[in-house]
Parts: sequence; structure tokens; C-alpha cells
Amino acid sequence: MSAGSQRRPSAPKNCVLSVQVVTWNVASAAPTVDLNDLLQLNNQNLNLDIYIIGLQEMNSGIISLLSDAAFEDPWSSFFMDMLSPLNFVKISHVRMQGLLLLVFAKYQHLPFIQILSTKSTPTGLYGYWGNKGGVNICLKLYGYYVSIINCHLPPHMYNNDQRLEHFDRILESQTFEGCDIPNILDHDLILWFGDMNFRIEDLGLLFVQKCITRQYYHELWEKDQLNIAKRHDPLLQEFQEGPLLFPPTYKFDRHSNNYDTSEKKRKPAWTDRILWRLKRQAQASPFAYSLPTSYFSLTLKSYISHMMYSISDHKPVTGTFDLELNPVMSVPLITMMPDCLWTMENDMLISYSSTADFLSSPWDWIGLYKVGMRHINDYVSYVWVRDNQVSCGDSPNQVYINVSDIPDTENQFLLCYYSNNLHSIVGISQPFKIPLPYFLRHDELSEPEPQI
Repeated sequence: MSAGSQRRPSAPKNCVLSVQVVTWNVASAAPTVDLNDLLQLNNQNLNLDIYIIGLQEMNSGIISLLSDAAFEDPWSSFFMDMLSPLNFVKISHVRMQGLLLLVFAKYQHLPFIQILSTKSTPTGLYGYWGNKGGVNICLKLYGYYVSIINCHLPPHMYNNDQRLEHFDRILESQTFEGCDIPNILDHDLILWFGDMNFRIEDLGLLFVQKCITRQYYHELWEKDQLNIAKRHDPLLQEFQEGPLLFPPTYKFDRHSNNYDTSEKKRKPAWTDRILWRLKRQAQASPFAYSLPTSYFSLTLKSYISHMMYSISDHKPVTGTFDLELNPVMSVPLITMMPDCLWTMENDMLISYSSTADFLSSPWDWIGLYKVGMRHINDYVSYVWVRDNQVSCGDSPNQVYINVSDIPDTENQFLLCYYSNNLHSIVGISQPFKIPLPYFLRHDELSEPEPQI
């Protein structure tokens, strides 16, 4: 249930991030249920840092896709409504027809997460249709490369070879041409999950049902197609999975906990899975003595299904992990200094400093956010750094925001510096309140919004 790798002399202090991975085939259902259990919000002993949520079979009709292209899809909005009051920010997402992948992180981690790439790999209809396939988000987390893949593989018992072929095709498609990003197999961590559709071979329906009733799950593991494939495929063997100590998650009658009672009576199976792979380490010479160059380990704390949800014919599955690491990147590229706020005529000055290796862009901007923001575009106001620059050089850089752009409210705020080159927030302030004397209202100036 745990694995680790070690690569650098011990950094000052290890950082432990708690990560919740969710996979759920929602079968076109709308988010109409309480998701506190799914997101572990009722667990007082769990202090999560990151949510990674993958859905399959979202409503992908033409009208729904057009609506979701213009507005937030219902599931994304639902998750943001639940998580933003807890200081989680949606930092990235990617959608391909019915597949959706979302990543949320607590705002204090934002300067240490760089979104490097998002990608879709359709495998349906000879690789041209996105009803099956995978979506990927590649990011840098405290300096480590992490790839996240949500997939939906072909269904039915007899399509096992096709499932394995699609698994390989999705993996092979994760190339990053023109980017300074290593091959996915050289990434420090791959998290791969989704409706993989692997079934239970040979055993009859009545025997499988009896094993489930008596919780003799070990009797079924040996005939699970994914476990069988891992015995023969060296690359697949590198992907780890927790023990299947929960009932098969497919196929249920909707709005019940009864397995399929239709005429087809499909045999239950563990179709919904969460796998992970840590980067292989080169073997050190037994005659050479050296300290590890870094430390990066992943420990599975929980791997469960959630039987209480019945809006779909699948039950959702979650994995909770502790990710322990020595940060390769321990200092943000930009340090915001809201405590240096002061007024000059009708403007509020913002001071910040940057590291020596930070490459700024004319399209960088600083956003003013209310604490509890939903996503990176959810700013109250913003300034283009180069346009509103007052000073730069060895001393702290300064930019100004017109007071007319500052809301007249006593909410707590954050300042975030967005790097156009890195497509990520690279600096964030501590929460602060804006003093009341700043609230001098003027006609608001209209200017184009920054493009992300």
C-alpha cells in the first residue's frame, strides 16, 4: 500500500500533502446529491490539501456540450460551490465529451503548482471519437513532475484485449513536443484512474454474487482481468493499486444497492479503479556511498467505494494518499507584500519581489481576490504588471491599483501574481483586509480582461 523513492540530501523539513482522488462514472446524472461523504468533508481527522476528481459519462449531448462550453458545467460548479468555502481553488481542468478531470488545491499551495500541459486522447471510433479515451493534466508540484490521467476504456467482457490496447495507446500519446517536459515514464508520479471496465473472468454470476454477499472478495481477485494482465505485462506491473476490500462497483440498478436485475443481468465487476506509479530509480553502485538526492514517497491511506450514492449504475471510488516530499522548489518565484499597501493620491500600491531566475512577461498580471475564490479567473480586480508599474529593480517592485477598482467591503482578500509564461499563479499573499479609508469610489474604468 505504500511505495517511495529517494533522490536528494535531506531538505530542511519534509512536506506532507494529503491528496484525495475521486473516480465516478456518473451515467449522465446531474449533481443532485450531498457529496460530503465522497469528499470526506465529514472526516474531522483528515486535513486535505489537494482534490483530484475524475468523472466519466457526463451528459455529452450536443445541447449540454454547447451550454458547458459557454458556462461552467454543472458538476464543476457543484464541486466549486462545496470546496471554495474551504479555501480550495480549481487550478486546472480538462474535458473530452463525457470525461472530466478537475484539480483543486488549497490556495497556499498555488505558487508551488505549475500547470504544464492538458491533453485529450480519444480512442473511440478508431481514435476519432472521444466517448472513450483519456484526459491528462501534467503539472509540477513543489518541483516534482506529476501526471494525472482520467480514462474510460471499452466495455464488455470480450473486449479485454482492446482495453489493454487503449491503455497502452493513452500512455504512448502522453508526449510533450516543443515543451521542456520529460517523457511521462520519467515523471515522479503518475496517477491513473477511471472506469477501466475490467471484468471478472470464468466465474459464474451466482458464485460471484455469493462471494460478494459473504465478502469473500479474495475469491474474485484471481479472476479480475486487470490483475491477470499485470502478471504478464512488465509496464502494467509498475502501476500499484490498493487491495480491493470493497464490493464490485458495477453494475447496479439505479437508485438502489441491488446489482443488475434487468434481463441482461450483467456480472458485477470492479470497473472503477485507482492506480499509481512512482518513477523507477537507477540502482546505485554497492561500492559507492552517497546521500539520496531527493525524497518523494506516496502512501495509500484509504481505498474505498461509496455505496450510499445511487444516481448512477456505478458506485464512486476514492483513494486518499499522503504525499511526502522534500520540496525541490521551496521559495515562491514572487513574494507579495500586502503589508506594504499604501495610497498615493487615488491609487493603492502593491509591493512584491521576485527571485533572480524569474522571467516576467508583459502579459503578467496581479489579481485581487476575495478569500474563498472559486478559480483563477474569479478575481475582483486586476492590474497588468507592466502597464501599472511604478518601480522595479533591486528594491521591491511596485504596481498600483486604482481605488475605484477596489470593492467597498470588509471581506478578507488575497493578491495573486499570474505568470503568462508559466500559465500559473507564482506568488500569493497572506489574507488581509483593506483599510476603510481606501474606499473612495470613482467611475470604473473599462479595460480588457486578462486572457488565460
